[in-house]
Amino acid sequence: MKKQFSLAYLTVLGCPPPEMTYIAARAGYDYVSLRPIYMGLPGEPDFSFAENKELMRQTKTALSETGVKLLDIELAKIFDGLDPKIYLSAMDSAAELGGKHVLSSIWTDDRNFAIERFSELCELAKPFGLTVELEFVPIASVKNLVGALDVLRNAKQDNAGLMIDFHHFHRSGDKVEDLDAVPREWFRFFHLCDTMKEIPPSMEEMTRILREERLYVGEGSIEIASIVNRIPEIPYSIELPNIKRVQEYGFEEHARRCLQSAKNYFDLHQCDEETIFHLK
Repeated sequence: MKKQFSLAYLTVLGCPPPEMTYIAARAGYDYVSLRPIYMGLPGEPDFSFAENKELMRQTKTALSETGVKLLDIELAKIFDGLDPKIYLSAMDSAAELGGKHVLSSIWTDDRNFAIERFSELCELAKPFGLTVELEFVPIASVKNLVGALDVLRNAKQDNAGLMIDFHHFHRSGDKVEDLDAVPREWFRFFHLCDTMKEIPPSMEEMTRILREERLYVGEGSIEIASIVNRIPEIPYSIELPNIKRVQEYGFEEHARRCLQSAKNYFDLHQCDEETIFHLK
């Protein structure tokens, strides 16, 4: 089966959705993963489609002209005091653009509140035909696989799933064997990148690296093939922010190198179908 790849927003942080779509097409990606939910982070522009109809029109044109598809939108954060209805306009835009998934993460330590709001988010996404994929993040409240599975099992939503980011999986200290306990239908796409073996001792440095200095696939120490062999064949969304390489190569060449390094890696690490029987 041919592997499918998506260009994730953080890889080309700050690149407008139409330009990002054309870059993805020229570089050879199948999908794009956009961020129409404004995060209010320093240096990040607002690409909310609801407030910018011209941006929506241009993005729709880019998707149509290139044949690139929208894989997911981000980031529907669950935080203290959240009313998930604030994400309705972004979900409406995602559905209009043919998107499939909404990425979410949890940033409140109130477990019951998190489960309730995540469940509500899933219910809101259903009329749009969208699934909600929960990502655990080592700097967030739900920071590992155990925490994410706790939310998913208690939310009991049939359109909820688990999104594994390889950087976060490595940083959380989870083991690849733990993935065997995850229902196969909860896997719909994952974030692909590499990073150094050493885990930063401070939250500040961990945050900096995950947003500014991830590595091309095969350059670091993540056991990528071992993780891939534990989950079904799903799209690979390359989330690989690296400020220095973007400055050196520009958005398009960086995106192309991200994809080529991933393809080269998988050419060298073919899955052994006899040993990964659980993929069938």
